[in-house]
Amino acid sequence: MVPHLVTALTGPVSELEQRILDSMPAIERWFRLEWMEHTPPFYSAVDIRNAGFKLAPIEANLFPGGWNNLTPEMLPLAVQAAMAAIEKICPEARNLLLIPENASKNTFYLSSLAQLRRIFHMAGLNVRIGSIDPAIKKTTTIELPHGESVTLEPVIRGKRRLGVKDFDPCTILLNNDLTSGVPGILEEIHEQYLLPPLHAGWTTRRRSRYFKCYEEVAKRMGKLLGVDPWLINPLFESCSQVNVGDDEGLARLRSHVDSVLAKIRRKYKEYGIKEKPFVVLKSDHAGMGSVTVRDANDLAALIRQSPLHTAAANSNLDLLIQEGVLTRERLNDAVAEPVVYTMDRYVVGGFYRIHAGRGADEDLSVAGESFVPLAFEQSTHLPQPGVKPGASVPNRFYMYGVLGRLAMLACSYELEATDPEAEVYE
Repeated sequence: MVPHLVTALTGPVSELEQRILDSMPAIERWFRLEWMEHTPPFYSAVDIRNAGFKLAPIEANLFPGGWNNLTPEMLPLAVQAAMAAIEKICPEARNLLLIPENASKNTFYLSSLAQLRRIFHMAGLNVRIGSIDPAIKKTTTIELPHGESVTLEPVIRGKRRLGVKDFDPCTILLNNDLTSGVPGILEEIHEQYLLPPLHAGWTTRRRSRYFKCYEEVAKRMGKLLGVDPWLINPLFESCSQVNVGDDEGLARLRSHVDSVLAKIRRKYKEYGIKEKPFVVLKSDHAGMGSVTVRDANDLAALIRQSPLHTAAANSNLDLLIQEGVLTRERLNDAVAEPVVYTMDRYVVGGFYRIHAGRGADEDLSVAGESFVPLAFEQSTHLPQPGVKPGASVPNRFYMYGVLGRLAMLACSYELEATDPEAEVYE
């Protein structure tokens, strides 16, 4: 049940691909056992970077919004995964309420909502889209570019249930990452299934916690494959409550940047890699963009030119210092990175994020990005054992799918660690 991406197989061929293909039965059994012990996140999108010598996830999103990039050929996979997910959670489910981001007039995002609605409708559910945006006071229909439309209805809150007019759902699907906090209307819902749970939102999530969980599963996968976990894991450190506007805070951050750069240099030397190491500064919470740093001495100037500088004027920052991973992927001469979409425990598709104005060492998730849906080739949808590494598109995507599922498993660990109803709360 793993589709494959049509991609230019550029860059050095990694021994990692062969190791993953040779270990396919062991990998699938390992995932199967993990999902017996852990609950997969309802859905996710994982950004992956392929440096040729290294393949690693750099971001995991638990409220993905690019479902319109899945091609029609991928929809059966998404529908089957939706059926499996709903069956596990609420087999008798009939009505599903989809709650989107607030204040979104972006037709790209609204097209993603239309695709999600289609997926769950085909999975056998009645689907309505209920907005918690205070600006949506009445039913609002928005026409989309390709002849479709999306109807947003104001959510009605009862004593213990959410719904829209004349529609009482048993399941509520959040497609709102709660960056601005958890609105009261979503709290204290006990009679309906809320997916994903509130603690999957950025009110609770921290990138440092997530990548700590990913580091744990990457070590175990590395042991299974017989490879250095670094080949699938970006190094990182976190720096909490730092004021980048004063000398002490900047010195503390510079120390962390130097530390991560030194670790990367040692790895590059070990593997004979000639590239110049770099790190990417990100907020430990959502948003605020990122800053690429190659030399800690440039830190002050780089921050002054970034959104972090504006954010720092208001408060101290919690920052993630993440190993920068190059991308060797290209699409029509533009730098590209694959994004793998999952639902329940299944890979359901993906697409390329591309940016003609960015370099191989830069963040592509910025203004000017575009997306290229990844089509099926007609021949085969499964890995091709025996084909030499780098020569098979299905094999390359199988490798991406393994990394996507590993990143998704780390999300599962993270959600368990932050579950307010668990016995141990971290």
